[in-house]
Amino acid sequence: MNSILEALYNGRLRPDETMMPTHPEYQLLGRQIAALTEQWKNRLSEDEFRELEQLFDLCGQGDGMHSEAAFVQGFRLGANMLIEVMSQREESVLANSADCSVGMI
Repeated sequence: MNSILEALYNGRLRPDETMMPTHPEYQLLGRQIAALTEQWKNRLSEDEFRELEQLFDLCGQGDGMHSEAAFVQGFRLGANMLIEVMSQREESVLANSADCSVGMI
């Protein structure tokens, strides 16, 4: 059985490709975007619409960069929380051990 880290390293784990927002309005929003895009496609010339698509692509790239930064920051925060919890756990275990050994004297 491979570890999560091995799967991530070897490219078998791609959370960005399997993530699907669960917000109830997500699909509705997608349909609205598609409908408005089609309206603009019918209104604009081919060149103008191509420029609009370039704008959409740039916005998508910016959103992707923001999502990546948010993922990294969230992952670091989670890892730091685990470090904090585990370091306090050790302190707590040591304190409890000390209390028990003192009580046994």
